[in-house]
Amino acid sequence: MQKFNFIPLIILLSVSLIGVFLPSAPAQIVTEGLDTGDMAWMLVASAMVLLMTPGLAYFYGGMVNNKNVISTMLQSFIAMGVISVLWVVVGFSVAFGESIGGIIGNPTTYFMFNGVLESKPWSLAPTIPLALFAFFQLKFAVITPALVTGSMAERINFRSYVLFMILFSLFVYAPLAHWTWHPEGLLFNMGVLDFAGGTVVHMSAGWAALAGALYLKRRRSHVEASVLPPANIPFVLLGTGLLWFGWFGFNAGSAVGASALAVSAFATTNTAAGAAGLAWVLFDAAKGKKVSALGFCIGAVVGLVAITPAAGFVTIPVAIFIGTISSIISNYIAHLRTKSALDDTLDVFPCHGVGGMVGMIMTGVFATSSVNSGVVDQGLAYGETTLFINHMIALVLVSAFAFIMSFILLKVTDLILPLRVTEDDEKVGLDISQHDEFLVEA
Repeated sequence: MQKFNFIPLIILLSVSLIGVFLPSAPAQIVTEGLDTGDMAWMLVASAMVLLMTPGLAYFYGGMVNNKNVISTMLQSFIAMGVISVLWVVVGFSVAFGESIGGIIGNPTTYFMFNGVLESKPWSLAPTIPLALFAFFQLKFAVITPALVTGSMAERINFRSYVLFMILFSLFVYAPLAHWTWHPEGLLFNMGVLDFAGGTVVHMSAGWAALAGALYLKRRRSHVEASVLPPANIPFVLLGTGLLWFGWFGFNAGSAVGASALAVSAFATTNTAAGAAGLAWVLFDAAKGKKVSALGFCIGAVVGLVAITPAAGFVTIPVAIFIGTISSIISNYIAHLRTKSALDDTLDVFPCHGVGGMVGMIMTGVFATSSVNSGVVDQGLAYGETTLFINHMIALVLVSAFAFIMSFILLKVTDLILPLRVTEDDEKVGLDISQHDEFLVEA
């Protein structure tokens, strides 16, 4: 296997050379109709969303055991490098290029970002440059495969993870983004509402995580019931703070402008997170457990997940209900998971998969045109059924697609590079076995 170590470097050098011969120099940059206030907010929002990935690294890194902290955190950081390059080369085209049957974008539309600087703004974001919209969307594409890693932590081969991340981004994430957010996309034309990525980001990551946990099977420590405690709870608290902060860019930024809608999405985001964090620890307390920092952090993140598809479509008081209900449901599903043989290391499916599905359903129930004039069919709570039915159809379709396709991609990856580390590597820890690095304990 050593003789193939040069292949990734050759690929990157080849892409670099293509960039020299296809520099995509703009003929003339379009400035007509752009709004400086909207551009300023979206630049800030894009940076906030990117900060979520280091936040996720701390969040996940604090929850694994000491010998896997660095490897777990690096899995998030490496996504910022890999997906940033992939998005420029072809990812943005596959997600937002000229639609092919509402299923996928034409890979050649913006290949190597050709035409992005000089093109007119995206039709649904008319006051910011297309390049800014593209890089805002990049940050979503970065964090999604990083979310998946939590289910396979402490046992996945690093090189295999990188390959799977590339395949997942191209064949799961990008098509779902196209279905949901492209004006000619399959789900968009069904009237499905996803303000900031409940289906595209969280459901896709959750179902991929479930597929990964099933495919990689259980850790040796899980089989022997000797799983070590979290390495660093303060890391989890720090990660939660970074995620919560960055999520304002994630959701409020999805208004694609400095508008009243952005303010509404900002408010629902914070409200749902607060309610969900409280609901998790209070539900634990009702079962006789002590209030824990870990519990509040996980609950808050579940609330952020659940409000994501609904953030720009529901009222602020409804966000309390969404946060509370999603947190209780995810808590219960996570509890059931601990009683099963499923080794989803960091409960990615109960938190992101289930949280995303609850959010999608709640959007179908509570979306209203009084908050967002773009809502054509109001939610079930307002006496209409069309939106709710379409959301239930989309929920089944997205779940099946994300799970089945992810499982296939895991199999393909495993055929090329073994997905799981050896038992000896797992025992010594991935920090040393995969990276020759380790934490120095005080």
